Amino acid sequence: MEGVDASNLDLEKVGPQGNGVELDGFRCSVDELVMKVDKLEQRVNEVEKFYLNASIKQPNTSKNTSSGKHKDKEKHVPGFKKLQLEASRGEAAAAKRMQELMRQFGTILRQITQHKWAWPFMQPVDVEGLGLHDYYEIIDRPMDFSTIKNQMEARDGAGYKHVREIFADVRLVFKNAMKYNDEKSDVHRMAKTLLEKFEEKWLQLLPKVTEEEKRREEEEAEVQLNMQLAQEAAHAKMARDLCNELYEVDTHLEELREMVVTRCRKISIEEKRNLGLALTKLSPEDLSKALEIVAQNNPLFPASAEEVELDIDAQSELTLWRLKFFVKDALEVQGKSTSKGDNSNSVNLAATNPNISAASKRKKEICDALVKNAKKRNKKPSK
Repeated sequence: MEGVDASNLDLEKVGPQGNGVELDGFRCSVDELVMKVDKLEQRVNEVEKFYLNASIKQPNTSKNTSSGKHKDKEKHVPGFKKLQLEASRGEAAAAKRMQELMRQFGTILRQITQHKWAWPFMQPVDVEGLGLHDYYEIIDRPMDFSTIKNQMEARDGAGYKHVREIFADVRLVFKNAMKYNDEKSDVHRMAKTLLEKFEEKWLQLLPKVTEEEKRREEEEAEVQLNMQLAQEAAHAKMARDLCNELYEVDTHLEELREMVVTRCRKISIEEKRNLGLALTKLSPEDLSKALEIVAQNNPLFPASAEEVELDIDAQSELTLWRLKFFVKDALEVQGKSTSKGDNSNSVNLAATNPNISAASKRKKEICDALVKNAKKRNKKPSK
């Protein structure tokens, strides 16, 4: 076995023995396959990323949906465009209902602003005119009814989106006045009285607000669930299509491989002997991969058995060429790793890792079997 290295497995005279046109056609087919595989790999990564994110982050979209309804939805999942259109219509309808609630709130606001004590709160506080030098130190966010009215009438998208936003600003008007002015002052008492009246009227509208919020939450959950199911359906279809395309690529690759083998010279007896000896120099991991290559064209070959007897002479030309390519690359990689000192701790690893020890033992058994077969062939009389 000494003296066997990657140089024994040079790929001289391996190429197809056809004309230049045929060789160019083969190269073109290989290039097309490589490009197609690259694109397929990107799509595979996209599908894997989707399912990985789905497994990490499980949205609670079934909060208001029973499992039966969920299964019914899976039977028919509408397309993304239809879902987006339905979502847009739902948002428009929800915005219209919210506008109605804000209109009803406007009635309450008018009742409060028409009260005889509302005049101090109708316009922004004249801080400079009244000499209130500490006002902005005490009040973080000034508010008044004219500012609220302008926000309610805004049409450029900067207005209120929810009735609770208006409610919060109205309360802020009175809270600011109560915070800055002394409890015994008229402004403080006026603000406190109007706040109590306002909150009484708000409680009458609150059930409708709560009902609308619940409805909107359910609709948003419904939209989210439908979008999730649509995404799952789209990626499931993509996964199925990928499987079919990968099968086609594999079939085409196998055809090209067979074509190459039919146009290659046959491996000589000397090359077979060198190949058998080179197999004994592989690492346990690479040796297992080599045996898998044998098993691909020979389903009955016990690649994972504890003891394997590999007859090089009994292998097909396709298997021999694939082994030749693989062993050459593997030994080159092993040579580079050895020169860099990557296996300096291999003895310690084998001693501490029972899996490595077992793999090494199996490799030795396989190597012994290969050497045994080589000796048998050498004893055969030459023809």
